[in-house]
Amino acid sequence: MEHLVRSCYKKKSGYVFAKKAEDIAREYGIDRIARLASNENPEPLSPAALRAAEAALKTVNRYPDEKVNTLMNALRAHYGDYHFVTGVGMDGVIETIIRTLVEPGEQVAISTPTFSFYTLAAMGQGAEVITVPREPDFSVDTKKLIKAAKTAKVTVLCSPNNPTGNATSIDAVVEILDGIEGLLFLDNAYTEFSGIDYLPLMKKHENLVLGRTFSKVYSLAGLRIGYAFTPRWLPPWYQRAGTPFTVNSVSMAAAAASLSDTAHAERYLAQVNRWRKRFAAEVKLPVLPSDANFVMIDVAPKKSDEVVEELARHGVVVRSCRSFTGLEDHYIRVSVGEDWENELFVKVINSL
Repeated sequence: MEHLVRSCYKKKSGYVFAKKAEDIAREYGIDRIARLASNENPEPLSPAALRAAEAALKTVNRYPDEKVNTLMNALRAHYGDYHFVTGVGMDGVIETIIRTLVEPGEQVAISTPTFSFYTLAAMGQGAEVITVPREPDFSVDTKKLIKAAKTAKVTVLCSPNNPTGNATSIDAVVEILDGIEGLLFLDNAYTEFSGIDYLPLMKKHENLVLGRTFSKVYSLAGLRIGYAFTPRWLPPWYQRAGTPFTVNSVSMAAAAASLSDTAHAERYLAQVNRWRKRFAAEVKLPVLPSDANFVMIDVAPKKSDEVVEELARHGVVVRSCRSFTGLEDHYIRVSVGEDWENELFVKVINSL
């Protein structure tokens, strides 16, 4: 019955996951694994979020609030009077935005190399995907992107970018917004680590969506909850296109409570700032400048998978960048973890 599967999925592989820490521990007989592959916050969720999640567990015999009011109210209390949509992680928000706006055959432009799910989401909607390569230093050539994306229904730009780590300036984003006819989805999954505030742009541009996530700075990766700032006109259509009850009660409660625990977020922000500097200073290989909670490292003349495997043998899990379209096969991505994890990585990478 495989002939029933859509041809687009036969032509292109799905999302490529990093190797699991549990598999490496079992394969090499290592008890303690440094998990530096998935850009997670190594600190557990905040006590406030945990209490809220435990309370919400008592209500899971009922469907969650379809309007996600608990989280919406918390977002407005935290950020101000903006319009929001939510989803199952950033991935769910991206997928629903594209489903809401893009007809089969219409164009989605993507600045690459970047997070591969953008292409998968566009492909799933039957869109024509236009990839727009970044410059050799991974910056965005705004004129080239505008020209390629001129007639695209949606343009996707990640800033700070995954996996390269660099951010796009506010001026460049404004130039893109003014130059395209469609909507710009600006993925801000790592924006808390950058010090760049794109939020004021929402007051001036009706074609901008800022995607955010609770998976990174708020330690809620396992609860899969994302959100986005949108123009006023978008939420009613997004809700019409969205899958019912996507955000579960436990995730909603934990996310809302986590916004009030600023000390929890600030601890990891300080950890990231400290270790980005240490990676740059202590790793013998070229470490690219980063505005995110990870760094990308050039391991040439070795290959990405080769180095990832060598690190795994020593109990360190990092991400090979081989699967990122448009990126040469000699980069790895390393998250900022706990001190012992980061120290072990530096020791092992410098010994290879």
